[in-house]
Amino acid sequence: METPFISGREAVSDASQLIEAFGDDAGFEAAARAESSRALGNVRRYCHWRHIERLIVALSEGAAPGTVH
Repeated sequence: METPFISGREAVSDASQLIEAFGDDAGFEAAARAESSRALGNVRRYCHWRHIERLIVALSEGAAPGTVH
């Protein structure tokens, strides 16, 4: 997996909260929130939740994707 882009603390916080609340289904919850935002026409929040969905996958990986300092 490529090194994930992390847009800021809010993204990590949202991803962590979803993982804590939904466990293995956290990615599905992020996708549902993205689709809800899309249905409302909120492109910014749609992009945010899609980013969170990808970040959840990266955080769930078990190994570091790249150099560890």
